[in-house]
Amino acid sequence: MSTAETALPALAAPLTKADFLHDYRLAWESRHASLAGRKEVFMGKAKFGIFGDGKEVPQLAMARAFQNGDFRAGYYRDQTFMVAIGQLTWEQYFAQLYANPDVEAEPATGGRAMNGHFATRMLDEDGLLTDLVQTKNSSADVSPTASQMPRLLGMAYASKLFRQNPELHQFTNLSNNGNEVAFGTIGNASTSEGMFFEALNAAGVLQVPMLVSVWDDHYGISVPAEYQTTKQSISAIMAGLQRDGEGEPGFEIYVVRGWDYAGLVDTYQRAAAVCREQHVPVLIHVTELTQPQGHSTSGSHERYKSKDRLSWEEAHDCLHKLREWLLAEGHATELELDEIEKSAAAVIKTARTAAWAAFFDPIKAERDEAVALLEKLVTDTGTENTLHELVEQLKTNPTPIRADIVRTLRRVLRAVRHEKRSFGRRSVQRHLEQLLAENADRYNSSLFSQSELAVGNIEEVPAEFAPNAPVVDAREVLQACFDANFERDPSIFAIGEDVGKIGDVNQAFAGLQDKFGELRVTDTGIRECTIVGQGIGAALRGLRPITEIQYLDYLLYAIQLLSDDLASLQYRTKGGQKAPLIVRTRGHRLEGIWHSGSPMQMILGSIRGIHVCVPRNMVQAAGFYNTLLRSDEPALVIECLNGYRLKERIPSNVGEFTLPLGRPEVLQAGTDVTVVTYGSMCRIVMEAAKQLAEVGISVEVIDVQTLLPFDVEHLIVDSIQKTNRVVFADEDVPGGGTAFMMQHVLDEQQAYRFLDAQPRCLAAQPHRPAYSSDGDYFSKPNAEDVFDTVYELMSEAEPERFPEIY
Repeated sequence: MSTAETALPALAAPLTKADFLHDYRLAWESRHASLAGRKEVFMGKAKFGIFGDGKEVPQLAMARAFQNGDFRAGYYRDQTFMVAIGQLTWEQYFAQLYANPDVEAEPATGGRAMNGHFATRMLDEDGLLTDLVQTKNSSADVSPTASQMPRLLGMAYASKLFRQNPELHQFTNLSNNGNEVAFGTIGNASTSEGMFFEALNAAGVLQVPMLVSVWDDHYGISVPAEYQTTKQSISAIMAGLQRDGEGEPGFEIYVVRGWDYAGLVDTYQRAAAVCREQHVPVLIHVTELTQPQGHSTSGSHERYKSKDRLSWEEAHDCLHKLREWLLAEGHATELELDEIEKSAAAVIKTARTAAWAAFFDPIKAERDEAVALLEKLVTDTGTENTLHELVEQLKTNPTPIRADIVRTLRRVLRAVRHEKRSFGRRSVQRHLEQLLAENADRYNSSLFSQSELAVGNIEEVPAEFAPNAPVVDAREVLQACFDANFERDPSIFAIGEDVGKIGDVNQAFAGLQDKFGELRVTDTGIRECTIVGQGIGAALRGLRPITEIQYLDYLLYAIQLLSDDLASLQYRTKGGQKAPLIVRTRGHRLEGIWHSGSPMQMILGSIRGIHVCVPRNMVQAAGFYNTLLRSDEPALVIECLNGYRLKERIPSNVGEFTLPLGRPEVLQAGTDVTVVTYGSMCRIVMEAAKQLAEVGISVEVIDVQTLLPFDVEHLIVDSIQKTNRVVFADEDVPGGGTAFMMQHVLDEQQAYRFLDAQPRCLAAQPHRPAYSSDGDYFSKPNAEDVFDTVYELMSEAEPERFPEIY
């Protein structure tokens, strides 16, 4: 077993005095940045601060092992590392602290994420991937603890695919033959999360170049290690991962003290070499770290750390220890180090001042322009007494924000609403509209791709059916679709439970592993969270994964990752990164509590930024897959679980035809009532429509096809304008998917104007369906429920023609 503490080994890299002093300078610049950042928060110039003080020295050692083409998935204390690899300047660091929305000033998130959330811009101005081999890359950080780990696994997995699959060797802008290492960082307390354990187990199974550093300062906010980790040591309890020898499966595990500069440099050099060359995952447990300013600006660590602990942290501060080592080894003099510390403080002061000016001066100029227009309006309207206070308050505000400007303009226009329209009033109105548009770009843009590969830009190709088109099991339509796409694009691969050998539990991948190999169609363990994370990381690196979640109910294992990471990725980087992952699953009608879910309310409320396709059959599903695999946006496709054995005609262009997202389809024209639904409910509604026709009621049935986006051309309102009645039907709980559809149609499309009757929602019972066919019938809407709901609407309008049934 090779787990051992390194005790001042010989340096693996021939570092010079200049290297040592360079690192010392960066370490102190980082420390001063942390100290200054805390002060800026307390002065009210930033909302919150969380900093990397105490972690500087190990991050410098890690940076020396990080090469062009490598990737990082870390957490919010990695400021020293990001500066050391040349992907963060101190001015950018403070720009993020101030939330500067200019991506030139704050390229990581455009001011959208709080400080310490790092990212490199991987997309060019056209939204296309840059040459990732020639740069040092950081995926966009997320705050929820340990949620960087599944994505880290995926980025490492991509290196394995790039190395082992010859078809991918052509993508020289994405990988150098799989020689890239995915570096991950995490705090010791966050290793208690299930995502950490799941990701490490998966990395050991997959044998991928994933190097995880655990920054261990003994605490998780106020909770010490004895409450966090068995044996108070993550390396001790993960020791079973240690491989038995070279060529054997498992991890390499290293333990090194966080203030031991020489040991850290040597450890990272050796660890990265093993990881890079052999594709062996590595865990580096960096112990004895400190956190001089406590967890964040929200509280003081003196409240929960003993005097002895605080005294120990002062003595073992990695910067003080680095100074002691440099002096003891004769690499520097006291005077040299004093000068470095002094100049580091000056560097940070200059950067902080410049970043504040870059952030605040444009706002001040916007304020002054608005005040000038408002003062003219005051003169024009003669309402100085009413408006003077509002204008003066804005004019004299020493640190206005953009919300202050827009808020004042709105309130001023409200105050003069009874005045005649003047040039000054029109000028203020136009200026408000301009500011709202500019701030929409600053704060609301880039939820989806802006590139030529965005879903809306994919050319629509109709499905073609030969006169003698074979009628097959619906699963065979998907099988043919996937086959054609795998043949077309070698970057496409599929992973999931039972996807490989048996071709998934419903056989849509049947035979494809034999045809395309295990690297393209791959079984995984039962680990939904990291299946999705594996896909996110690989998609970030330019591959096109399809990750399968076997049943829709099991999406809950991965919903946090989909919500906090994938759905917000383009948004939180303001178009700087993308991960066009397709998550394939199945749900809706079946028997039982856990295999029949339709939790659309949860999905729609949590994954804005991911398209949600709800095809009613497998031909429709194939059309969506063809569209999505040609686009660069993430999507969730929910197939009908009870539809794989139904018979469908297979298109002759099964791998080429595409369906647009956001366009409903009228399944049956009608004149009396519009029923809006999707998925498996389409068949039930169509059966009910047939029964209703027998009693003289004409139903127009609309399949929305996708919920995100939803009816982008507002086609449903055209139907309601004709029928003047509407029913929204689905299998979610009451107030879920039906309420979502109703809000879009009645509110956004303003279809309420054409209604002659109360709009109705028909949903499932507020519980999961019971087992058995009876459980399904009495738990979810059935054809009789649809019949009765529609009939009641018509009975209200024409009671003599449609007398009460019950």
